[in-house]
Amino acid sequence: MVGALLVACAHREPTNATALLDRVLPTPLLMLGEQHDAPEHQTLQREVVQHLAARGQLAALVMEMVERGHDTRALPRDVDEARVREALGWSEHGGWPWPVYGPVVMAAVRSGVPVVGGNLPRAQMRGAMGDRALDSLVTQGVLQRQRDGIRESHCGVLPEGQIAPMTRIQLARDHAMAQTVTHAITAGKTVVLVAGNGHVRRDLGVPLHLPSGLEHKVVMAQAGAPTDSIAPPADMVWTTPPLPPRDHCAELRQQFRR
Repeated sequence: MVGALLVACAHREPTNATALLDRVLPTPLLMLGEQHDAPEHQTLQREVVQHLAARGQLAALVMEMVERGHDTRALPRDVDEARVREALGWSEHGGWPWPVYGPVVMAAVRSGVPVVGGNLPRAQMRGAMGDRALDSLVTQGVLQRQRDGIRESHCGVLPEGQIAPMTRIQLARDHAMAQTVTHAITAGKTVVLVAGNGHVRRDLGVPLHLPSGLEHKVVMAQAGAPTDSIAPPADMVWTTPPLPPRDHCAELRQQFRR
């Protein structure tokens, strides 16, 4: 029955952010998944932030795109974007384009809501790769699915010896984001986490690292209609127009040849 309800949600998603919030609230934690190259997904995030802030219900905006240890708590609402980027450690070379995510960040800042980094700091990634204790954060079944996902997402070109270390980084990132959102929980309000779909899914990502009993809702944004009838690992799937075809594997193989 639960699966059927989830599939139903996926095919009857609301048409705007207000309707979405009416469906998922109240909840102390709302996870918004995205495809990083789908601009409609960042538009949805900005609208959700604006609507929650206008209601006085937004406790914090936690982002995968910012490392833990960075936040905007000390900044005034009218701060300029350059100071916001400095506070968040947002670099031109960090891999996350400011023109894409800046409007989401600034919607929170202008509302007086803190933006908080949730991701594992780059300085800790090498240590995470060799930390076998991370393997025990999830079940063996989940661990294997994570490893299979790393292998598949790298189109089979990643050396086999790097699969386990790369999987530990994924686990460490999920664990870091879970800790961050947990610390940000505020009674009567909602913490919003913005991250890739792989990080928010109930069966593999951040939800597995949350304290038992912490209520949360997961919304995954997907470009293009669902390709099968399998219940999504989320409370709701927000579908947007399909993206232009792109051969990700060809691009990746070219990178590995360099």
